[in-house]
Amino acid sequence: MASFSFGAGNVAKLLRIPLYGLGRIATLIIPRGKQWVFGCGAGIGDGALAVWNLAAADEVDAVWLVDNDRDEADAHRLGIATARKHSIRGFWLTARGGVLVVTHGLGDVNRYANGGAFIAQLWHGIPLKRIGLDSPETVRLPFGNGSRVLRALMKWLYRSTTSKISVIPAASQLIRGRLESAFALADDRVIVTGEPRVDPLSVGDAETRTARARGILTEAVGELPATVLLYAPTWRDGAADPAVPTTPDWQAIIAMLTANDAVLLVRSHPLGAGQYVPPSDLPDGDRVRLVGSDVVRDITPALPAVTALITDYSSLLFDVGLTPTPVVYLAPDVQQYAKTRGFYGSYRDVAGDDYATGWPEATAQLGALLSDDAVFAERRDRAAQLSSRVHDFRDGNNAQRVYREIQRRLSLSPRKGTS
Repeated sequence: MASFSFGAGNVAKLLRIPLYGLGRIATLIIPRGKQWVFGCGAGIGDGALAVWNLAAADEVDAVWLVDNDRDEADAHRLGIATARKHSIRGFWLTARGGVLVVTHGLGDVNRYANGGAFIAQLWHGIPLKRIGLDSPETVRLPFGNGSRVLRALMKWLYRSTTSKISVIPAASQLIRGRLESAFALADDRVIVTGEPRVDPLSVGDAETRTARARGILTEAVGELPATVLLYAPTWRDGAADPAVPTTPDWQAIIAMLTANDAVLLVRSHPLGAGQYVPPSDLPDGDRVRLVGSDVVRDITPALPAVTALITDYSSLLFDVGLTPTPVVYLAPDVQQYAKTRGFYGSYRDVAGDDYATGWPEATAQLGALLSDDAVFAERRDRAAQLSSRVHDFRDGNNAQRVYREIQRRLSLSPRKGTS
């Protein structure tokens, strides 16, 4: 059952307009200090944690805003100071913070207190599907298309929010153009540094990365065989997931896993988890395990342990090529998704002409990939070639470049009223 949709979220934004206004008045009065305030919509991790570690090593005064007990506990295990973002203290810290570091949106910190801050929006993946102002879904309302006035108001609200972004990193020049368009940003706001969140895929040697990744997965879901498949469907903007397997699909999937002594890890999108649990009466059903964000907060460091990725439109398809890992594309709703959400380029530019439209095709492709070294190598090479098109850096220093650029810009143009 989907837990969020743009339509419902946009109605909430319209209802909160008075609070945004009061927050802006407050930030015009409250002077900003030098503290850095971090937040991440996916918990304690992602690119925000990579930049946090550099700031902490530099003894930067910083705090992480959380909104649940788990994130607070995760942060404290890492020695990270926290506050609740929806509390009065969370508002005050955001209003006083000189630098706000977020990965999803300004709601990662206190959404009402960001006016006048230096905002580093790290984002959370290379977009294949259109995002931001490039997608009509961004300003969708639940009551039909809504009135033109309300849709225009939503666009204005979105632009006014993204205009506050001081800097956002891009993985490459190609991706830079997508981010400039999606967030309506001038080119000096989008920097080609590589994405901090993928640094774990390049740091150290391959053997060390794989051992670390298997450790993450084993701790989360128990002992694993050598062959680990990861299925990561993307969010359907509040709609039902069309790729949930039927009972016959599950039977074929589990038979394929058993034949190859493999395990399938399912990572549904945190905003729209599907019912990815095989029927309890099927033998070897424990070969399917769930690794949603409630189990593994940040899946990126675990990717080196994955033998093959199955996905539709997730940004993981760009990232696994850094390892490199083969990809099987399963996209049952390409035409509908292109119509409602849209892609940058065409889906075939990324997935080729042999993407599966249902589990029977995908299962057959996985079986061939796992049983034929030539097929495996061809899929792995395709993934590496795709990754080379979108990732300009693979040295593990993306976070360092972003951190240095934030510091450089702060030194050139300190925020007014800081103390």
